[in-house]
Amino acid sequence: MGDVTALFVMMIVIGAVAFAPLGYFIYKFTQEGGKPFGETESHGDSPSIVNDFAEKIIAIVKGKVNKSS
Repeated sequence: MGDVTALFVMMIVIGAVAFAPLGYFIYKFTQEGGKPFGETESHGDSPSIVNDFAEKIIAIVKGKVNKSS
């Protein structure tokens, strides 16, 4: 009977450790009014060298495709 009790306690401990990050996320999400990570910048608002370069390449390709058509 002691083996079953020990197994039960071990399973509870393992489950608590496994779901602790989820509980922390829910706690932070509800604590700060729906912003779990504080003030974060949405995508597309910050300038990016890679995005600017990609836009230039796309414009060049579109220009060449339109010329040849």
